[in-house]
Amino acid sequence: MSDSAEGVRLQKVLANAGVASRRVSEQLIVEGRVRVNGEVVSELGSRIDPATDLVDVDGQAVQLDTSKRYVLLNKPTGVVSTMRDDRGRRDLTEFVRDFDERLYNVGRLDAETSGLLVLTNDGELANVLAHPRYGVTKVYIARVTGEVQPKTLATLTRGIELEDGPIRADKARILDTSRGSSLVELTLHSGRNRIVRRMMAAVGHPVTELVRRQFGPLHLGTLQAGRVRELDKVERGALLTLSRQAAADAPGDKEAS
Repeated sequence: MSDSAEGVRLQKVLANAGVASRRVSEQLIVEGRVRVNGEVVSELGSRIDPATDLVDVDGQAVQLDTSKRYVLLNKPTGVVSTMRDDRGRRDLTEFVRDFDERLYNVGRLDAETSGLLVLTNDGELANVLAHPRYGVTKVYIARVTGEVQPKTLATLTRGIELEDGPIRADKARILDTSRGSSLVELTLHSGRNRIVRRMMAAVGHPVTELVRRQFGPLHLGTLQAGRVRELDKVERGALLTLSRQAAADAPGDKEAS
């Protein structure tokens, strides 16, 4: 936190970030609900450097760097998760044309899988979301062949062996069973390639349709396939909070981004 008079008053920074009005921001500070670089700041005259200082309110990170963009895409099937495909397949470029920033996808969904994909120009955040070290959870809904039994779910959560090592679902539940197929919800923190398809095939229920509904704190909601939207203030705060917590948990093991 800057001690010089050249910094910006904290309540002004909060107001500019859309946290609250200047007056309400002052009240938040006085009540001890605002931290700068992990330290509670309750003095109204405090000044900070928005370019380098990290601010949170009630434990929720506040985005101060307005150059960072965070976008949620409901990726349709038939689209590969890359910004440029050298084989001429449909890629992600069509979904980022309206943004001035150069956005990149966080992780991948295979071409046959639809659902939630995050696009951003925040490399540090992208590293946290995509790296298996941080264990960010993902929730998938899979239509599979055959009628899945509860004992199969128990096998998935207990763990199975694949060609690239053991894997288990954090959670698994049956949503529907009808006409020789089942709808299954799987929660995983693994980012391994085509992991849901391989897991379900291994227990005898190949996937016919797959959608990712949740990625960390983000939910697909009612966003239609092929549509994008920018994350709202609460969603951005949740992502940044996750990113900062991960950095704090592994201070000497953070990858460059």
